Amino acid sequence: MAKKKNITQDKLISFFMDYVLMHNQAPNTVYAFAKENNFEEADFYKKFASFDALEKTIFKVFLDNTLHVLEKSEDYQQFDARNKLLSFYFTFFENLNVNRSYVVYALKNKGLKSLSTLSELRHAFKKYIDTLDIETIDIKEPRIVKIQDYSKQESFWIQLMMIMKFWLDDTSPSFEKTDIFIEKSVHAGFDLMDIKPLKSVLDLGKFLFKEKMQ
Repeated sequence: MAKKKNITQDKLISFFMDYVLMHNQAPNTVYAFAKENNFEEADFYKKFASFDALEKTIFKVFLDNTLHVLEKSEDYQQFDARNKLLSFYFTFFENLNVNRSYVVYALKNKGLKSLSTLSELRHAFKKYIDTLDIETIDIKEPRIVKIQDYSKQESFWIQLMMIMKFWLDDTSPSFEKTDIFIEKSVHAGFDLMDIKPLKSVLDLGKFLFKEKMQ
C-alpha cells in the first residue's frame, strides 16, 4: 500500500488524539505510530520533534481555532475587553467540549506533567491578553508598568486554569455550570482591577460555596 502523502500538522494531531483515546496512552515510538497510520516516519519530524512537542501544540491549536472563529465575528470586534474575554472563554470551552475525552486524558491522567503540556497554550494566551487593552491604574513609571503587565497576564492565566479545573469536575448537563462560573469569574476579575465594590467577588464566592456544599 502506498504511503500517505501531504501529512499536515492537523492530520498528525488527529492521528495522535485517536491513538491516545483508543489505547489510553501515547504511542511508544514515532516509527510504530507512522506505520500504524501509513505515513513516512520522516514526515512526522518535519512537523514535530517529539510526541511531547505535539501534545503541547494541541492546546495551542484549541486557542488558535478559538481566535479564528472570533476574528470572523463583527460583533466581537466591537466588544470591550471584558466582553471579548467572555466570548473567548465561551468559544474556547466549546472547543474543549468537543474534545473533552482527550483533554481529560491529557490533564487528569498525567498529573504534574500536564503543566508542561500547557506551556504553549500559556504563552499564546498571555499574548492574547495583551491584545485586549485591559485598563489598569495609570502609572507613568516604566518599571512599574512592566510589573503591572506581567501581573495582569499571570492573573488571567490563573483564572483560565481555575475555569479549566472547574470544567474538568463539572457534571452538569452541557457543562452549564461552567458557563456560569466563566461569567462570574470574568466579572469579578474586571471589577477587582477597576477597584469597584466587591459585589461580583462575593457573588462568585457564594456560587463556589454552594457547589462545595452540594
